[in-house]
Order: sequence, then structure tokens, then C-alpha cells
Amino acid sequence: VCFIPDGLDCSISFVSHVLGKVCVHGRQKEILSVLIPRLTDLTKSDCIWQRICWRLVECVPDRWMEAVVLGFVQRTPGADVLSRLLGNLVVKNKKAQFVVTQKLLLLQYGHTTAVLQNLLGYLSLDGLRRALLIKVLQELLETWGSSSAVKHSPPEQQQYISKAILICLSHLKEPEIETCRQELLTSMMEGTKCHLDSNLPQIRRLGMIVAESISSKINTDGPVLKFQYEEDDEARELKSLLVQSPPFCVVPSLPDDDRNEKADAAVPLVLESNKKSHTAAPVMPDEESDAELDSDDDLIPYDMSEDKELKTKAPVYIRDCIEVLTGSEDVDKWEATVKALEGLVRKNPAATREVSVELAKILLHLEEKTCIEGFVELRQRAQVAVLTTDPIPVAKYLTSQFYSLNYSLRQRMDILDVLVLAAQELSCPKSQGKTKHSGAQKPCIQLLPGSDSSKDWRRIVDERIKSKTRRFATGQSQAELASSPNEFNSVAGHFFFPLIQHFDRPLTTFDLLGEDHFVLGRLVHTLAVLMYLAVNTVAVTAMGKALLEFVWALRFHTDSYVRQGLLSCISSTLLSVPTERLLEDMTEELLETQSWLGDVVEKDPDGDCRRLALQNLLLMENLKKKLRTVPS
Repeated sequence: VCFIPDGLDCSISFVSHVLGKVCVHGRQKEILSVLIPRLTDLTKSDCIWQRICWRLVECVPDRWMEAVVLGFVQRTPGADVLSRLLGNLVVKNKKAQFVVTQKLLLLQYGHTTAVLQNLLGYLSLDGLRRALLIKVLQELLETWGSSSAVKHSPPEQQQYISKAILICLSHLKEPEIETCRQELLTSMMEGTKCHLDSNLPQIRRLGMIVAESISSKINTDGPVLKFQYEEDDEARELKSLLVQSPPFCVVPSLPDDDRNEKADAAVPLVLESNKKSHTAAPVMPDEESDAELDSDDDLIPYDMSEDKELKTKAPVYIRDCIEVLTGSEDVDKWEATVKALEGLVRKNPAATREVSVELAKILLHLEEKTCIEGFVELRQRAQVAVLTTDPIPVAKYLTSQFYSLNYSLRQRMDILDVLVLAAQELSCPKSQGKTKHSGAQKPCIQLLPGSDSSKDWRRIVDERIKSKTRRFATGQSQAELASSPNEFNSVAGHFFFPLIQHFDRPLTTFDLLGEDHFVLGRLVHTLAVLMYLAVNTVAVTAMGKALLEFVWALRFHTDSYVRQGLLSCISSTLLSVPTERLLEDMTEELLETQSWLGDVVEKDPDGDCRRLALQNLLLMENLKKKLRTVPS
């Protein structure tokens, strides 16, 4: 390709066929790593070589076009070079147009950000191709704003599409934005709603960043959208894509003398502006100097060194706490009561049991009157203390209120958190003569908003597998931990079964199987934790059977957070229910579950779901091997 005799007509279709066949057989790197640098140099200043290069790629047969175009896009150093090498190939060739505008953007998502910048930058560098850029942006926004796509596509693909949208926006010119402003606004509103409805924090943040970027483009003068989210490297990288970095070849090359003159001319402007700012700083307006003359600095302050802060005494009886929390107007006394309530409940279990349900009701509806540091944690710890002191009646009350009317979603999730923390504290062994309070403060398993439950479950399963692994070693024997009865044994059913009974009954303000799927996800994870904590309890077999039926009813849920919780339920069932009971009482359920897990491993779009399903299949296989090794 590097030598054509002068004055002779040549056909390069044979070379195009060779190029296509080599690329389609997986040798893109070998041929293009030599060909692209050579063509880049030849086409810099020679328009004839540019036309030869265009003919080279245009004559590639359609069946090999995808491999050639992908190779050029991946290995060309910049969108301007790609535009020189391919020309208007996407306008002339339908196969190339499909690959560039559909396959590489909407059907694949494994390419790097540099490939996206090459691809979309190539579409933006010619007037004929800019129409395709607008079309690509519209299709990307349609996919981004589709609730079905948000639910069923993996987070990696959604991030890929978000990057493509931001790069497209960076290439739009003001007249183009003006013509499609209304369409951009509509797409922004639809897509933002779909992303904010997701249970995954990563998806919600992607929606916020893209919505902010679209808003800043269509509202250059007016107010723009602004969300609160964590600014990390990923968020900064996404925002940087909105600022188009000019390609190096677009900058006109200046002679050395002109370049030096322009650089020297630019320096005094900067220095002059700095000088102005420095000289302007010390000048003070007359009003400010008058205000200084009228200041109160000459007044002698009172001596407050001997003053002491008056501390309001907290109530010492449970009933006094109830009176303060329900009717007292003394803010200081109310604050002191909230801070002291947990300790008071734990010190007076008998008095707490007399009013436990009433106190649980007050705490569930308690709202912050003043700005107390850690109010939510103080209230939660007090609720946990009441529930662990009198488990059965308080658990019955809380589980019944979870499905009642006139509760906010936040209150329903508070109920789930309190049940989990109390179950953990009840199932943990107590030290002699002293109640272990750390369970309520720093639980091993905690369901917090936005937490990644899959990480917790990976740790939980790994710890349980490690505890069941036999190791033979010589060394100093470890001291045995003090044992005590599992207090969760007698009350596990009261925590578990009321929560699992009415999930499919929609209320006027609460529909778990409908729009309130985030609470459903929290409920599923709560049931998984309760099942895990019920190991070695009397009700564990009945709980496991009911939980498998619950999982089977929801196994095709569209939300990935809910599916992750369902797979966690299977993990906790396999780990908590005795192997003999699993294989004797739940044989049919296990066979159905195993078949479903195989489908999840192969077909589920969410990576965490596939990993959890594979982990469950390995657990099932280990249980079968363990049963075979037990002598009859």
C-alpha cells in the first residue's frame, strides 16, 4: 500500500479483501499496528493518499466491515486522525453506519472511554456526519430514559451509555442544542425519574450526573439542576467528559517566530490583571471604615470564667420518660431524656416490660424537636433496648405496624433495622453478669440505606464456611469462650413469620410488589439476616421452608437489589437449616431452586446476582458431598 507507480491506474480492492480477511480472523493488532501509523503519516498533507485510504476501507466487503472499522477505531490516535483515514465511510456504507452508530454504542459496552471519544469525535468532525451524531444522541437518551433498560441492563452498560451521552453533549453546538432543547428536556426528566427510582446507589448517582450535565447544556443562563452525591474519582471522570479537549491536530501550527510573539503578548495581560487585583485589594470603602469606628470593641466583656453550664437532670423512672417524650415542652429535659433512655431501659427491665409496647410506639413516632447530635442512632438504640428487654409483645407490635396504614417508608425501614439489630443482640452470647450492649451499637450485620448487602453476605458466607472447615495444626490451644443460651431461640418465629405473611397485599399507601420495591428489597434482606441468626433454633426448619417458598414467588423480580436479597435468603437457608432437614423436608424446593440458580448464573444481567447464585450452587454441592461422607 506504500508504493503506487506514477501515472498508472490501480485497483486496491484486493488489498481491501486481504485487510478484511486478516482482521476478521483475529489479526487486527498485527496488521493495523503497522498500517495505521504509516497511513497516518502519509495522509497528513497528501489528499491523494487520503482518497486512497478511503477507497481501501470502502472496498472491504460488508461481512468483514465490522472487524476493520472496530480495529481502526480502537487503534487510531485521535478522532481527527480517524476522520482522515475513514472519511465519510459511515455515510456511504450502511454496514459501517450500523457498526458505528448502533453496535459499538448500544449493543456492546466493553470498550474504553478513549474508544468512545474517538468514535463520537469522528462523527462530529464533518457536516455530513453531524446528523448521525444528533441521531446517536437521541437513541442513547432514549435508552438512558427507558425504565426497562435501567432495570434489566448491568450497571457497567449503563455507565458506558452515560459516558457516551456526556461525550455527545460536549460536541454539540449552540444552534444544535437550540433545535433539540425540548427533546433534551423531556429525555432528562424521564431518565432522571427512572434512575432515581433504582435501589442501587451507583445507578442513582449516574442519573444525577447525567441530568446535571444535560441541564447545564440546555440552561446556560438560567438555573440548573444540582444534586447531592459523593464526589469521587468516578464522578469527576464523568464530569470531565462534558468538557471537550481540543484535538491536537485542530490547533493550527504557527511558525516559531509567530508562536513566540503570541506567547510573549499573552504574558503581560496576565501580569497586568494580577497587578490590578493586588493593588485593588487594600482599598477599603468609606462605609466599612465608618463601621469600624462604631464597633463595640471598646466595651468591657463580662467575666464568665466562673460560670458553669446548667445541666438538666434526666428522669430516673421509665414512666417519667414517657411523660417527657409525649407531653413536655421543656426542650432541655426532652433532650436529656432521649440521651438517657437506652441506659434506663437496660437497668430497669421489669419496669420496662410493664410499658414496653407503649414505649415502642412512642419511639417509633418520635420526631426530633431540637438538633441533637446522633438523634437517629439514639432513638434506634433505645428501640433495640426495648425490643430485647421484652421481645415477644414488642416484636408483635412492630411487625404488625410494618403492614399498617399511615406510616412513611422511612418508618417501615426503621422497623426492619430495629428487628435485625435486636435479633443480632439476642443471638449473641452474653458475658457473665453483664449484658453485651455492643451488639446494638456496632452490629456485625447492619441494613443501612445504600449499603452493599452483597459484600456483607460474601463475608457472612466466608466466615461460616471457614468455621466449618477442619484444620489440623500443632500449637497453643485457644481458650474456650464462655457459652450461654441463645435468647433468640424462643422468639425467632415472632420476628420472622409476621413479616413474611402479608407482602403480597397492597395497601392504599404501601405496595411492596409495585412502586415500593426499595422497601421490598430491604424486607428481603431483613428476612435473610433473621434466617441466618436463627441457626440452631427450634423454628429454623419451618422458617427455611417458608423462606424458600417466598423466594420462589419473587424469583423473577425485575429489580436487581431484590434479586440479590432473594439469593442471600437462599444462602442463609443453606447455612442455617441442618443438612438432614434440608434434604428430607425440602427436597422438591431445593431441586427447583437449583434449576433457577443455574439460570441466574447464565442469564442474569447483574454481576452480584450471578456471583451469589454460583456461591449458592457451590454450597449445595458441598452439602451433598458432606452427606455422602457421613457413615450410615
